[in-house]
Amino acid sequence: MKGLKRETFIGIWLTGEVKSWGQATGADTAGQIHVYTRSDACGAAETWAKFLGGNQEDLEGIGVYGDPGLAEAVGRDELGIGFNNINYAYDSKSKEQVQGIRVLPIDFNGNGKIDTDENFYGDRNAIVGAIASGKFPSPPARDLHFVCGGAPKQKVVREFIKWVLSDGQKFVDESGYIRLSNEKTGETLKKLESSR
Repeated sequence: MKGLKRETFIGIWLTGEVKSWGQATGADTAGQIHVYTRSDACGAAETWAKFLGGNQEDLEGIGVYGDPGLAEAVGRDELGIGFNNINYAYDSKSKEQVQGIRVLPIDFNGNGKIDTDENFYGDRNAIVGAIASGKFPSPPARDLHFVCGGAPKQKVVREFIKWVLSDGQKFVDESGYIRLSNEKTGETLKKLESSR
């Protein structure tokens, strides 16, 4: 109902000032928060740290290797908190939250409650829609990119990028990512064509 404000997450991962679930939620709740973070360099941790105003190296917590490991650690610990890619928080088939894990809503506007336009954590389709529309901002969401040393000159590379932006988009959902909007794919295809 209330979620947590960005400042609370900062207190959990960056400053260490928020140590208990009672502090985090404002409820009369006992129990120290068991904070988990990634032990390996990764985009998810760097993006989460950026959302909090830091770098991955600044994140406090018990280091766990990889997305599956972090999800498993939090799932086994009823006082645990971590961050992860949505592929590990929502079941790919049922689209529901993974058993043993609950996604904690972020109170983006900081008003102390999850408003209707912030309430998109119930299932994978809802959060994917929120990310695609920008309601769930970047960061903590993030765009992924191809990086080339200049405009791609080889025809096979150009054709592969075109395929990813067109027919390849139908495989994005099952891989746990979010389809690009028609506007974004159109803009990128135009850039690719104009770079010849």
